[in-house]
Amino acid sequence: MILNRIEKLIEEMCPDGIQEKILSDLAEIGTGKSNTKDAVKNGIYPFYVRSKEIRRSNKYIYDEEAIVIPGEGGIGEIFHLVNGKYNLHQRAYRIHLNTKLVSIEYLYYYMMANFKEYIILQSFNATVSSIRKPMIENFYVKIPPLEIQNKIVEILDNFTELESELESELESRTKQYDYYRNKLLDFSKGYVGVPRIDEMLAEICPNGLTYKVISEVFNFRNGYTPSKKKPEYWQDGNVPWFRMEDIRKNGGILSKSIQYVNYKGVRGIPFPPNSIIVGTTATIGIHALITVESLANQQFTYLFLKDQFENIMDMKYFYYYMFVIDEWLKNNVSTSGFSIVNMKNFKSLSIPIPPLEIQNEIVKILDTFSEYTTSLKEGLPAEIEARRKQYEYYRNKLLTF
Repeated sequence: MILNRIEKLIEEMCPDGIQEKILSDLAEIGTGKSNTKDAVKNGIYPFYVRSKEIRRSNKYIYDEEAIVIPGEGGIGEIFHLVNGKYNLHQRAYRIHLNTKLVSIEYLYYYMMANFKEYIILQSFNATVSSIRKPMIENFYVKIPPLEIQNKIVEILDNFTELESELESELESRTKQYDYYRNKLLDFSKGYVGVPRIDEMLAEICPNGLTYKVISEVFNFRNGYTPSKKKPEYWQDGNVPWFRMEDIRKNGGILSKSIQYVNYKGVRGIPFPPNSIIVGTTATIGIHALITVESLANQQFTYLFLKDQFENIMDMKYFYYYMFVIDEWLKNNVSTSGFSIVNMKNFKSLSIPIPPLEIQNEIVKILDTFSEYTTSLKEGLPAEIEARRKQYEYYRNKLLTF
């Protein structure tokens, strides 16, 4: 129905076909003058570099409507529609229209639909690492009448608005879960603000919670990678070996890994089940509860309970409390060459240990929240992906003529 409407308009208004011009006939094209070092954390103006990320700057070079694309990396995949004052990297291009034949919004959508294929054909390569100004200047643009351009923009705006609403819903629900999780685990005032838990705290812990230094409760061990030079360490593997990819792909409570190690590659014995692994170098502040005997690579530190605390600490409770510790870790980093957690401070960190009855109640509440959030995280992204594919389908159909 949507496509039929546009096709009918084209037949009526363009009986001799749609006119076509190269981009240099329609727009002023050039690069910025700034470097990445010109970025300022809370700068006044948007600063467009060579990525999807929009940085900030306290100076601006241009004040205009324009399309910004990278000159290196993400070519044909990154497009920014700009309106107002902005700063621009010296290897990013601005496309500023100097004609009223084309609307900037139409050109934005048209380039997203057609520019990547054009660039690939120019370079005879499926991946393009960089582009030069003449390549952009010689890009041909189909120019239907403004009425048709505006109708196409209206249709595609509706698709992008729906996708934005779904993404916003997912983000707000995730923030809501994080807020309640952190609230349930903040004992600093002697209460958490959740009636059921506060009543239990008042009844069971009238004199306050017990706090322990984390190294009193847990053994700390470093993860490691068995030698890749010894194939026998990796053939017929039967010990899970965890990396950041496992957490990113499969979540924070894990019993299976993407890669396995043979027992021949294990130093002594594997780490015990119900251990926490936490990133303490490179990607800091990501953790998981590992429910089986395992190994993990050297980005992780293992935490596993000392014998005397096995009936005092519920590891599912501590898994949830680790989200609080994750934030602490990010703020306690030494950066001498590469980022690494200050392990002396980490091992001296005090942690609250409520009675098991309270730990179990907190776990029960957070498990319920987690199930709800997981269903959202599975359902909404699938819906977003479906809408994105639908949008791309109609965008390409509407703009290939």
